[in-house]
Amino acid sequence: MPSTDAPTQQSSPRRSTRWKWTLGLIVIIAIIVAYFTLGRYLSIDTLAAQEEALRDYQRQHAGITLIGGFLIYVVITGLSLPGAALLTIFYGWLFGPIAGVLLVSFASTLGATIAFSLSRYLFRDMIQRRYQQRLEKLNAAVEAEGAYYLFTLRLIPVIPFFLVNLLMALTPIRLRTFWWVSQLGMLAGTVVYVWAGASLPSMRTIQEEGFGAVVQWQTLAAFAMLGLLPLLTKQAVKRFRRQPK
Repeated sequence: MPSTDAPTQQSSPRRSTRWKWTLGLIVIIAIIVAYFTLGRYLSIDTLAAQEEALRDYQRQHAGITLIGGFLIYVVITGLSLPGAALLTIFYGWLFGPIAGVLLVSFASTLGATIAFSLSRYLFRDMIQRRYQQRLEKLNAAVEAEGAYYLFTLRLIPVIPFFLVNLLMALTPIRLRTFWWVSQLGMLAGTVVYVWAGASLPSMRTIQEEGFGAVVQWQTLAAFAMLGLLPLLTKQAVKRFRRQPK
């Protein structure tokens, strides 16, 4: 009897490619729709103009506002749209420091994990094959440093948030490791941005004075500590490993 293994093996890659093209098209459409629906509202002028109405609605419908704010943040970060930094400051002003930190921390990690998963499924194999030599250093750094490498990228915002999600998806790092390291690594920065927003009397302050209004000496000191934290963490890990068991 003739073997049917060959047609099956040939159709499987084709089916996988079709699914990737379909999912990629859906993601592109979602990005376009979200950009033109949410993007126009995520500006300082719009937020400042609507701040009283948003504050009143938040007081009357606290639960719905929290859920809606969480979903909006996940969409923004999951689709790698601009506006996450401004939204973090705004949530600090709207929800306060504690609720704002909790909401942004979990929403940003979930959004980052979605972006990571989409990038890994859609692009990892293709980019690894095409740019294997250029990605050798990145892969080697992840294999050598592991979670600490991602932790450092999350603490020091030299590379943009969305780019970290996309680049790490090309490496062999596990999804579970990416999730918990991102949750931990982004927490300190989230606290700084949310507390900066919570200290604002009004969003019109940023509209009138620019983002320099949130840059006080406490904020600068906090960012300086963020720069030192990866080094302190690495030293602590080294000392822990040297301790006799």
